[in-house]
Amino acid sequence: MTNSNKTILVVEDDNDTLMAICTMLESLGFNHSGFTGAKEALKALPNLKIDLALLDIMMPEMNGYELLQEIKKLPNYKELPIIMVTAKDKDSEILEGYQFGADYYITKPFTSKQLEYGIKIFLS
Repeated sequence: MTNSNKTILVVEDDNDTLMAICTMLESLGFNHSGFTGAKEALKALPNLKIDLALLDIMMPEMNGYELLQEIKKLPNYKELPIIMVTAKDKDSEILEGYQFGADYYITKPFTSKQLEYGIKIFLS
């Protein structure tokens, strides 16, 4: 399967960062659905076919950990690979992400190569 058959959910409250991630995904050949709000993304998910999610942690209304837990409750997304994308880079913060059920962790700032590597672990 080629990257163009794969769609990645991106939830990032900073619009510039969201656009940068979506541009990176496009350059790697992935489709994407981007949202600046966790609640907005959660509401749209039942109507989307997502292969992987990239979630920011620090967001208003609902943080990335809470969103991760809500996504995993949805029947079609119980096994969805979830990568946390965040500025939180302390070991304890990274471990917390894994305890919430994250599959991988990418710290900001990052390069498109780092993003590609993280995605290809799950979508090879």
